[in-house]
Amino acid sequence: MPLNLRRNFSLPSIATESDRPVFSLADAAIGLGVLALLYAVSRVGAQSFVRFNPPEIIPAVNLDPRNLPNYAARSTLRMFIALGLSTIFTFVYAYAAARSRRAERVLVPLLDILQSIPVLGFLSVTVTAFIALFRGSLLGLEAASIFAIFTGQAWNMTFSLYQSLRSVPAELDEMASLYRLSKWERFTRLELPAAAIGLVWNGMMSFGGGWFFLAASEAISVLNRQYTLPGIGSYVTAAVEAKDLGALAWAILTMIVLILLIDQFFWKPLVTLADRYKLELSAGEERRFWLVDLWRTATLPEYAGRMVEPFIRAADQWLSRMTAIPMKTAPRNASPAGDKLFNAMLIVIIAGLLFAAGRFVHSEVGLGEVGHAIVLGLMTGARVLALLVFSTVVWTPIGVAIGFNPRLARLSQPVVQVMASFPANFLFPFATLGFIKMGLSLNWGSMLLMALGAQWYLLFNVIGGAQAIPNDLREMAASLGLKRIRAWKTLIGPGIFGSWVTGAITASGGAWNASIVSELVSWGNTTLRADGLGAYISDATSKGDWPRIVLGVGLMSVFVVGLNRVVWRPLYDMAESKYRLG
Repeated sequence: MPLNLRRNFSLPSIATESDRPVFSLADAAIGLGVLALLYAVSRVGAQSFVRFNPPEIIPAVNLDPRNLPNYAARSTLRMFIALGLSTIFTFVYAYAAARSRRAERVLVPLLDILQSIPVLGFLSVTVTAFIALFRGSLLGLEAASIFAIFTGQAWNMTFSLYQSLRSVPAELDEMASLYRLSKWERFTRLELPAAAIGLVWNGMMSFGGGWFFLAASEAISVLNRQYTLPGIGSYVTAAVEAKDLGALAWAILTMIVLILLIDQFFWKPLVTLADRYKLELSAGEERRFWLVDLWRTATLPEYAGRMVEPFIRAADQWLSRMTAIPMKTAPRNASPAGDKLFNAMLIVIIAGLLFAAGRFVHSEVGLGEVGHAIVLGLMTGARVLALLVFSTVVWTPIGVAIGFNPRLARLSQPVVQVMASFPANFLFPFATLGFIKMGLSLNWGSMLLMALGAQWYLLFNVIGGAQAIPNDLREMAASLGLKRIRAWKTLIGPGIFGSWVTGAITASGGAWNASIVSELVSWGNTTLRADGLGAYISDATSKGDWPRIVLGVGLMSVFVVGLNRVVWRPLYDMAESKYRLG
């Protein structure tokens, strides 16, 4: 079935003088807003350049609620810097994996491994390195914190773009080849617009995942050293240690307000714009949002666009020429010798890693400790599996309902955004108190805590997948009278399958990561522990026990990668071959 993008990434045309609208209140609002944003970023960013030389002690976080606006601003700046880095990483990594068969065989398994390494595992390695890199400045700790947040955001977005690039409708792919679009033109005119909806929703979810690990990235405890950066995450950590319920309540209120503001001024405009790139023939109901309408009404963005348009157009033309497809190319035959050499190199590398792991196990921890850690990993894996089943049954129909109904999406997005973005570990102290009073074992309670942080990956991917189903296909199904089971079997299920697989992969990885903070929780001097690999890693990290840190992180990577190879990879292939539009 031929499909077209409702819009593409074409450059704006230059308006004539007579078309220029007069300066209005919209321009004043936009101008003041941009100036206020630049001022806030400069003021908050300047606080990262103060002098700091370990073992100096950073001033303790003050639990006075009047400090929360500044702490929230510093945390927000770290989050957006990490999001920018995650976006750049996503474009480069996902494109390389989707467009090179050999690169895919290395990059996709490597992405599985990177997703499986917990945030504490990255912090254990990077904190000292960043402090040494920015010696004498607090910027080293800031960079370590941003990198930790980056590791909570990047993998989900990368999986989403990779899946979208592999699922571009065949008709559009053939059209791009017929018109000999350069690689740059194919990416900006076809592939990126086709991936826009899923990428925005996954970016939103990744941003929420960054909030989840904010406390761990701002109150860093590794190798028997404690580093604390001012921020709303470290504020919550200090409130928990002080058993200050009032401070916790203020932090939660601040967090809710912050999430709503970011939703209004950042995510909702992006969702509104991304909806314009839906693959469909018929025009559905166009999303409207007040900030987008305000921006289009103002003339300042138009004037700024005219100033930079020549540079953008020149860069676009230069990149198009540099990535042009040759007019005549000799047919490329597969190279069995090259493939054999490539496979041999991979085998040698994997064998070397296995040999190093074997020596490490034998000399540092022993087989008994490995067996104990494997049993703990199986217990955590059972919790992850239960979470995936629960999330699929509960959130898939809800996500489809939100994705199919623009009005419901407008009403529910703030609620869903708060639920998904709110750092669930901010609620862990209250949950810990509840578990203590009810006498509930954390072996069961940790499943609830893991779900609070990981189930949203699946929901957001299902919403994005449902929104990406063309309106003409939905209208055709309605005209044929397809309802309920038949609609799910013939349209909805196949239409969201690829997005569901992406959501399940990232929810699985998120759940394994969430086990680090869910299987070992504290309230003051009271600590609850679940039997699992997450608690094992968390305990080893706080003690600076390197052999057990490496063992725990390595085993978690093996569990996640094994699950991805055995279960998710075949489902990905099915989504690309059987449930691909076009």
